[in-house]
Amino acid sequence: MKSTHIITRRKSRQIFVGDVAIGGNAPIVVQSMTNTNTNDIKATVAQIESIQKAGGDLVRVSVPTMETAEAFKIIKKKTSIPLIADIHFDYKIALKVAEYGADCLRINPGNIGRKDRVKEVIASALDHNIPIRIGVNAGSLEKDLQKKYTEPTPEAMVESAFRHIDILDKLNFDNYKISLKASEVFMTVFAYKQLASQIDNPLHLGITEAGSLRAGSVKSSVGLGLLLAEGIGDTIRVSLASDPVDEIKVGFDILKSLGLRQKGVNLIACPSCSRQKFDVIKVVNELEARLEDITEPIDAAVIGCVVNGPGEAKAVSVGLTGGEPNLMYINGLTHSKVSNESLVDTLEAQIRSQLKS
Repeated sequence: MKSTHIITRRKSRQIFVGDVAIGGNAPIVVQSMTNTNTNDIKATVAQIESIQKAGGDLVRVSVPTMETAEAFKIIKKKTSIPLIADIHFDYKIALKVAEYGADCLRINPGNIGRKDRVKEVIASALDHNIPIRIGVNAGSLEKDLQKKYTEPTPEAMVESAFRHIDILDKLNFDNYKISLKASEVFMTVFAYKQLASQIDNPLHLGITEAGSLRAGSVKSSVGLGLLLAEGIGDTIRVSLASDPVDEIKVGFDILKSLGLRQKGVNLIACPSCSRQKFDVIKVVNELEARLEDITEPIDAAVIGCVVNGPGEAKAVSVGLTGGEPNLMYINGLTHSKVSNESLVDTLEAQIRSQLKS
C-alpha cells in the first residue's frame, strides 16, 4: 500500500559507522544498546546477536573502565555488527577501544579534560577512521548552563552541542553525528529543530529514558514521529526499559508507519468487533510471532469482516477478509476460500510464497 505523503528528508552529510552509512541518501538507521554487564562477555555477545537478528543496524556498548575495554576487544572479535563504544570522561578508554576496533566513539569532547587529551582522541579517531557521536543529554548539562538557564531547555541543549561541535571544528574533524536527548518530548523536538537548521551533520534521534515498553513506545513514537515527519533524523534509538530487541522492533515500526523504511511484514489488522468472523486478535498475534524472522518488506492485511475487509485486503500483497466464507486476496485479486481452522497456516504460507516469487 503506497503512502499518500512522501517525506522530504533534511540534507545531511554522510558518515560511516563500520560499513553502515548514516546521513545523505542512506536509509534511516535503527540501533539499540546492550544492557548487560559488558564484562560478562558471553551475555553481551548473546545480546548483540539478538539485536542483530531482530534487524538492528548498529549496537552501542558501554565501556566505563579499562577492564571493560579489554572485554570490548573480545566482544568486537566475536561479533559482526558495527559497535559503538560509549565512553565518558576517561580519554584513555577512548584511545584503547579505538585501537581495539570500535566503529564509533560516543564521547563528548568537552567532558574528557584538557585540550591535549581531546587532540589525542581526535588524532586516534582520524587514524582509525572512526566517527564520533556527540551526545547531549538534558539531564547532564554543564553546570554553568544549568545556572544560566536555571533548568534544561532546548536552547541550553543546543548551546551545549555547539560547545562540543566547536572543539571538533577547530581540530578540523568533521566525521561526527549529534544527538540532543531529553525525556520530555517537546524539549527534545524543539532542540533538534533548532540544531537541524544550523548544521548539516547527521542527527541521531531519541527520547532518552522514555520509560517502559508500552509508555516508552508511545512517547518515542510521538517525539520521533514529529521529527521524522519533517525530514529530521538519520539514525534512531528507541530507549526503553525493556529488552533491546523491543527497541529495534518499535524503531522499525515507527519508520514503517511513516513510509521511511520497510523491513519485515507490515501487518494491517482491524481492532476486531462483534462483526468479526474469526478471532482477529488471536490470529494476528500468532501470525506476527511466526513471521518475526522475515526481514524482506511485504504488506499483509487481516480484517475480520466484509465492511472494510475487501478494500484493505485488495490493497496489499496478501489479504484476508472475514466472511461466509473468509476470502484470501493475493495482489488485489480473489485467490481462495479459507476456513477458520487454517487461517494462520494459510496466511503464513502465502506471505512466504509471495516473498519467494
